[in-house]
Amino acid sequence: MILAIVIGCEIGFWILLGLGLAARYLWGMRRLGVALLAAVPLLDLILLAAAVADMRGGAEANWRHGLAAAYLAYSIVFGRRTLRWADARFAHRFAGGPKPWAPPHGGMARARYEWTMWLRIVLAYGLTCGLLFGLILLVDDPSRTAALTAFMGGLLKVPLIAVLWPMSYTLFPKKVPGASGG
Repeated sequence: MILAIVIGCEIGFWILLGLGLAARYLWGMRRLGVALLAAVPLLDLILLAAAVADMRGGAEANWRHGLAAAYLAYSIVFGRRTLRWADARFAHRFAGGPKPWAPPHGGMARARYEWTMWLRIVLAYGLTCGLLFGLILLVDDPSRTAALTAFMGGLLKVPLIAVLWPMSYTLFPKKVPGASGG
């Protein structure tokens, strides 16, 4: 059940995002667009409530519950950024908006950008662990929540692997296009 809700929330995210942007820029219905975009966080609340209800109802935790927590943490840490990213591109493509912002192409500015993104990944990981610890405390039955602890350990690979990008841009910075090499 939880996996279906996670998938439904992900599909719902993109549907609400697409409809919200279309209403805003294609159909000229700004209020409806804002309402649809504002509804996106409700999906996270539905997911959280479903995971808690499932565990409180006696379910044994598995990776699906961990995925629900990770999805929620991603939405909290990256959701607003994702909405702004999509909005800028949609406005540019369909409403004559300015060219969207792009990360720096090279140099230490790109390294700083990559470190900032990595810190967001670490924050999302920490938030996921916090949510899972909360669920473990709420259920208070180690025999039913062991999979959540294992999920946290497995998920640790994400920030550990992701650190390669900022490290590579720091140790081997790309040259900034148009900069003279002197």
